[in-house]
Amino acid sequence: MTNLLPSGQPRIMRMTMRGIVKRFPGVLAVNGVDFDAIADGACGEIHALLGENGAGKSTLMKILYGLYRADHGVIQLDGANAAIRSPQDAIRSGIGMIHQHFMLVPSLTVAENIALGMKSTRRALLDLDRIRVRVRELSERYGLKVDPDVPIWQLAVGEQQRVEILRALVKGAALLILDEPTAVLTPGEVDDLFRVLRQMREDGHLLIFISHKLHEVLAISDRITVLRDGQRIDTIPAASATKLMLAQMMVGRPVVLEYERPPANPGAERLRLDSVSALSDRGTPGLRDVSLSVRGGEIVGVAGVSGNGQQELAQVIAGLRRVTAGAIRLGDHNVTNRPAAVIQRLGAAYIPEERMIDGVIKDFTVAENLILHDHHRPPFARGGFFMNFGAIASACRAAIRDYEIKTPGTDTPIKSLSGGNIQKLVLARELARRPQVLIAAQPTRGVDIGASEYIHHRLLEQRARGTAILLISEDLDEILALSDRILVMYEGQIVGDMPRDGVDLRRLGALMAGAKQL
Repeated sequence: MTNLLPSGQPRIMRMTMRGIVKRFPGVLAVNGVDFDAIADGACGEIHALLGENGAGKSTLMKILYGLYRADHGVIQLDGANAAIRSPQDAIRSGIGMIHQHFMLVPSLTVAENIALGMKSTRRALLDLDRIRVRVRELSERYGLKVDPDVPIWQLAVGEQQRVEILRALVKGAALLILDEPTAVLTPGEVDDLFRVLRQMREDGHLLIFISHKLHEVLAISDRITVLRDGQRIDTIPAASATKLMLAQMMVGRPVVLEYERPPANPGAERLRLDSVSALSDRGTPGLRDVSLSVRGGEIVGVAGVSGNGQQELAQVIAGLRRVTAGAIRLGDHNVTNRPAAVIQRLGAAYIPEERMIDGVIKDFTVAENLILHDHHRPPFARGGFFMNFGAIASACRAAIRDYEIKTPGTDTPIKSLSGGNIQKLVLARELARRPQVLIAAQPTRGVDIGASEYIHHRLLEQRARGTAILLISEDLDEILALSDRILVMYEGQIVGDMPRDGVDLRRLGALMAGAKQL
């Protein structure tokens, strides 16, 4: 008799990938990787896939889901070879995938989004009544709490993720791949998601959890497989793993996960915003009456779910977005709506959120990107017109050495470097001018754990030197590790201000989710 999930669909008892190889031009992305997920009797499994950016995690899972085809290797489901050449093949085989960036149509309802791509018993018309019933059944079983008739645009990020999970379950997913599922969630939403995943495991689902957050992997998984440079390093039981062990497996060397942070000794106020408002790119309010202060020698962290005004906040301070009301001061200088070049000369440095758009010029070399701000000033130029190539090369070699930037040379196009090395170059350029104020917006987004560790140490060095640092990050672990004070943003407003020491994570998560100030 076929094993069935509670919904009546067939279970997958064992998924096996053997000898998987995938090449892209100039890159061996996956190199002979073995990976499996195995049910334990009536219970399924949560198998975490862990690794740095570029380790091959997403590529391996895109092969399982049919988005890529392996150059070599085999996929088996319950001992039989599976020909998965497309996502449609994967879905028919009982495999679903929840992407990091949701694949939903905002103007359609929950039920309409789930119906997309499904065969209907009513020919040209959608089976919305049947889907509504199924959504309510699954919502009740797993505590997903989603109204099938609500448009997607009215749902919070965590609710949209529930829709993605429901869509996979309605389509018959017995094995579910979750790609960085907690990246955009508040702490409370992460707890809710983990409750759902544990119930799914109890019901017999196989779950593959892709992540780089070590504490979450340890909290939710049964087994953990670590990839590095496209190869499988090891598969171990989560019960016998530690953060330090996993980090070392990911990077290939010992790493520091908890930083020594002497008590802050804040000095004079260096940055101040008074009742600042600004518009978003859509012309809607992006910042609403924001006031904050950062003193020398302290790191003020700004926490919040993506899209709640963090980008606008960084840009108005850096001079890249106009203020519609209020004032911004750097020390004794009013810099409201002053040009970015003036703000830089007055002592501000900026690590932008989108490094490939606002941080570097991708077709320029490493050396050219290093001198972007100061190419017309000594020692890089004589008389403002003639380049001093010797001074440029010398400064670039020093930055490569001091900031451990891995590059073939100073004339290498910046687009050839990894994300972590590009970010190190941006950091080297911004810190070279010894700033009084540093705005660090998502400084470790998209970089590996080794580069993150390095960048964090550099930020703490700047704090010790008396720099006023505004750290804007969607990574709550980063905020908690580095900040002296924490501000919370929601819908363009500061809704919380608290010291880092003794912070109440439940309160912090509630504020991030939009609860009124507690």
